[in-house]
Amino acid sequence: MVCHHLLIIKNCGMRINLMVKESIKAPDIRLPSTNNLEYSLKKSIGNYVVIYFYPKNDTPGCTLETNDFNKLFPNFKKLNCEIYGISKDNLESHNKFKKKYKIKFNLLSDLDKKILKKYKVWGKKKFMGREFMGIIRSTFLIDKKGKILKVWKNVKVKGHAEEVLKTLEEMPRS
Repeated sequence: MVCHHLLIIKNCGMRINLMVKESIKAPDIRLPSTNNLEYSLKKSIGNYVVIYFYPKNDTPGCTLETNDFNKLFPNFKKLNCEIYGISKDNLESHNKFKKKYKIKFNLLSDLDKKILKKYKVWGKKKFMGREFMGIIRSTFLIDKKGKILKVWKNVKVKGHAEEVLKTLEEMPRS
């Protein structure tokens, strides 16, 4: 199944439709990481990569999602898969969060929302009758050549990390 996401942009009064879909090359990521280096997706060529975008460190849903990926991290690692969590929290916040929950993978900081917008996960959200801009919880599974294999948008946290792992396990091995 190929998942298509439609983005409509206003450009000089005209509407342009841009498709973001599986099977395309993943946009490069260059962000500061909790390992004190800049992470680039290009450095992960040769491995599978899970990139999950989450709203905020140390909130109930984000903590559950991160802890679930963390518990399953050894299983992902056996399948040559790296995991990176991205939010707009700063590195200081990421490092506290990582230390508090003993997270085994790196978190990336997108303060200016450049990557969030590139991956089309920054958008309008509704919560308790209020509309606001924020991170739409999303996950991308990227293959060893940098192509998007699977996209999950508007993720429900419970069982999500297991679903991502199961999808990876079902991928044909090359």
